[in-house]
Amino acid sequence: MSSPWLSHFTAQSAAERVMWRCDTLAEISEDSDQLTRVYLSPQHLRANTCVGEWMREAGMQVWQDAVGNICGRYEGNLPDVPAVVLGSHLDTVRNAGRYDGMLGVLASIEVVRFLHQQQIRLPVALEIVGFGDEEGTRFGITLLGSRGLTGTWPESWLSCQDAQGISVSQALTQAGLCPEGIGRAARTPQSIAAYLEMHIEQGPCLEHDDAALGVVTAINGARRLNCVFQGTAGHAGTVPMTQRQDALAAAAQWMVAVEQLTQEQGAGLVATIGTLQCAPGAANVIPGEVRLTLDVRGPEEQALTTLLANLLSHGEQIVQARGCRFAAEEYYRIAPTRCDDGLQRLLREAVTQVQGRAPALPSGAGHDAIAIAERWPVGMLFVRCKGGISHHPDESITTADVGQALRAWLAVVLNFGENSDLRVGV
Repeated sequence: MSSPWLSHFTAQSAAERVMWRCDTLAEISEDSDQLTRVYLSPQHLRANTCVGEWMREAGMQVWQDAVGNICGRYEGNLPDVPAVVLGSHLDTVRNAGRYDGMLGVLASIEVVRFLHQQQIRLPVALEIVGFGDEEGTRFGITLLGSRGLTGTWPESWLSCQDAQGISVSQALTQAGLCPEGIGRAARTPQSIAAYLEMHIEQGPCLEHDDAALGVVTAINGARRLNCVFQGTAGHAGTVPMTQRQDALAAAAQWMVAVEQLTQEQGAGLVATIGTLQCAPGAANVIPGEVRLTLDVRGPEEQALTTLLANLLSHGEQIVQARGCRFAAEEYYRIAPTRCDDGLQRLLREAVTQVQGRAPALPSGAGHDAIAIAERWPVGMLFVRCKGGISHHPDESITTADVGQALRAWLAVVLNFGENSDLRVGV
């Protein structure tokens, strides 16, 4: 897999440029004391302009598409060949870190910059997309940018409003875009060969494994449920312990079971009780009702389904023994997204070449690759982040790790020039 061109690549200076550009983008924020950049805001459009200039400097044709993504294209050695898309997002959560999303866009520009300097053209075109809205911070709906490429925007999205009552439709108009023209962002299945995304891990696994890079196997699916335990409220001083139907005690027993059963099943599964409300909520009253949320995630649909059924069954067993009642209602579901086997192989080979081994791990967080995988093969590369911290100003990566990521990223891209059996579209 090794290409002779890799020896000409100065990863250290490229990594330093990526880090400097991450710092530069971090200054484009609606708040002076923290990083916040939301979809179709003036700051988002300024970031697009800045990234677009870097794309042009790297030898790309640049445009902003109909949903506000910034796009650049580096042509292949023949006209109108399919593109390998490299991308991630440029929007942030509130009070964000400076690498989540931005790293993948800026690192990809460095790869194209090197190809342009060396006058290398591949049998595929390369496109870089800085997606406009992955986080969903402004309108509460996610993956607006990547679903623009797939052409799967629900019409109802245009009427969704932000906290100031501005709709998506109005925001598009204010940004100089046409709400009626969002379909023009959609790509045909034949126009794209594959999608590759570099991203910080947003977790501690690579750091724990003492590895700079890892290959993503799948993006976890998720189920979220509203759960309620109902017992009987009573006087804390007069009801004997053996005669209580304490809803909080039942919920607490179940919460411990959720942790234990999830650990026992393994398979990359995680479960979280994220909220808890206790009624009537008085120090001298036995809790009669407890409401809580359950979030379960995993990379395989069957394992996720089995775990959830097991957890709910255990909840029923607990309330039966305690004379209480238990109910759960699912309000959110997203299926696991498996990364393409062929792209995983290319990434494993590149990462092994760079660091001697290629840890494989699922992603517990969502990414633009979820939407793109509905149309095209996707692959993801993770880069170690300090303490696994993300969505926080303390988000941190090292220049050395970025240099290794760039070498692996370039190796994968160059391999598209040698590999003719990669499937195009789905």
